[in-house]
Amino acid sequence: MGSAAFDELIHAPNRLKICALLAPVASLEFSVLREHLGVSDSVLSKHIKPLEEAGYVVINKSASEGRVRTWLSLSTSGRKAFKGHVEALKEIVG
Repeated sequence: MGSAAFDELIHAPNRLKICALLAPVASLEFSVLREHLGVSDSVLSKHIKPLEEAGYVVINKSASEGRVRTWLSLSTSGRKAFKGHVEALKEIVG
C-alpha cells in the first residue's frame, strides 16, 4: 500500500484543486488560484483556512507595487499528504 492515505481534508473538490495547483510549483499568488478555481476571494479563503490550520499550506504576504500580495505554497507535510491522497485515489479507481 505504500504511502497511500485517503485524506478527508484534501478531498473536498476545491481543496483538492488547490493542492493540485500548488503541488508542481514553489508558490502561487492568491489571485491566480482564485482565477483557476473560478471562485470569489471569500470562497477561496474558506478553503485555504483548514489547509493552513492543518499545516498543509503556508501563506506569505509581501508588498509589491503599493499593495500587499498573498502567496501560497504547499508545506512539506502538505506535499506528502497530497501525494498520499492521490495514491489512495488511484488505488480506489485502479
